[in-house]
Amino acid sequence: QVQVVQSGGGAVQAGGSLNLSCTFSGLTFDHYAMGWFRQAPGKEREGVSCISWGGMSTYYADSVKGRFTISRDNAKNTLYLQMNSLTPEDTAMYYCAADRAVNCLGPQTIEILTTYAWWGQGTQVTVSS
Repeated sequence: QVQVVQSGGGAVQAGGSLNLSCTFSGLTFDHYAMGWFRQAPGKEREGVSCISWGGMSTYYADSVKGRFTISRDNAKNTLYLQMNSLTPEDTAMYYCAADRAVNCLGPQTIEILTTYAWWGQGTQVTVSS
C-alpha cells in the first residue's frame, strides 16, 4: 500500500519562501516521475511542476517559473518544492503526486491529472500582502 506524507507549507508574507516535501513509501520511488499541483478556492487543481524519475528533466508552469524549484532525493524517497518570492496569487492547497510514467515531458505532464496514481494529503500555503 502506497503512503504519502506531505509536510511544509504555512503562512508567509509576500516575498517570503517556503519549502514543501513529500515522502513516499510502498512504491519504487525512482520508477516514477513526480509532480506538484495546487488548488485555490473556487478554482480547478492546476499543475505547478514535474520532475523525471532521475531528476534530469523538470518543467514549471509559467506562473512559477524562476521562483519555484522542484527536486527529489531518490535515496530518501522524498520530493521537494522550494518556493521563493511568494505572492498572494500563490495561495492555495498544494499537493504532490506520483505519475505512472517515468518522464517529465513538459506541459502535458502536468496538465493531465489522471495519470497521477498516488497523491499527498495536501498542505495549505497562504501568502499575505
